[in-house]
Amino acid sequence: MAAFADQHFLTNETQQWETVGEGVRRTILAYGPDLMLVKVAFEAGAVGAPHRHVHAQITYVESGVFRCLVGEEERVLRAGEGFQAPSNVWHGVVCEEAGVLLDSFSPMREDFV
Repeated sequence: MAAFADQHFLTNETQQWETVGEGVRRTILAYGPDLMLVKVAFEAGAVGAPHRHVHAQITYVESGVFRCLVGEEERVLRAGEGFQAPSNVWHGVVCEEAGVLLDSFSPMREDFV
């Protein structure tokens, strides 16, 4: 996993991609005890199954098109848009056009490192 927690700068060399599902891979960009930033790349049709966790999450759509569920509301989001999922609220995505999400978590996801 990323060693960025002990560094001050993110470079292309520090990014290590991990496959986390069919058509889904992620790299941890930066983290500390209170905050984590993760880049997640999706192939078209890939699914981030609905789930919930204690971490607050904000997601930014860097590229692509995603059908996003937060709580009981579903919307299609494109590059430049995003969502926030409070602690313990169900959320998930279906990638309709290949793309990348930037996920931030507070506190950090210890299960990711």
